[in-house]
Amino acid sequence: MMDVTSYPLIKTVHLLSIALSLALFAARWLGVLARADWAMHRSTRVASVAIDTVLLGTGVALWVLGGWHPWHSPWLGAKLLALVAYVLLGSWALKRARSRSGHLWFGLLALGVAGHMVGIALHHHPAGWLAVRVVP
Repeated sequence: MMDVTSYPLIKTVHLLSIALSLALFAARWLGVLARADWAMHRSTRVASVAIDTVLLGTGVALWVLGGWHPWHSPWLGAKLLALVAYVLLGSWALKRARSRSGHLWFGLLALGVAGHMVGIALHHHPAGWLAVRVVP
């Protein structure tokens, strides 16, 4: 079992894996748009899965250490629903879309959802960047 003293390290690894995951997705997406073979090469896909596994593991660890529950913390529930949308849109952006314009639009939508997820996480509010923060 983890103790609360490990929270800062887990959060740092989580934030780093977010940055790596998004950077690799964006690079692969641009590679797909440019019809580059490396974007869908096995080693690139394995690296993506490895990074996302660390991301998911640290996310769950933060979830447990923070004592959050998606049904009682609306921001977390919204973030998890957005994660499903991001994964589906990303899949279409990288391989399932039938046209180059499809890859383009699904990639833009996936990155938009990812940006919204970052806003949700920072503001702890389902509206993400649109949430109004009142500082006393």
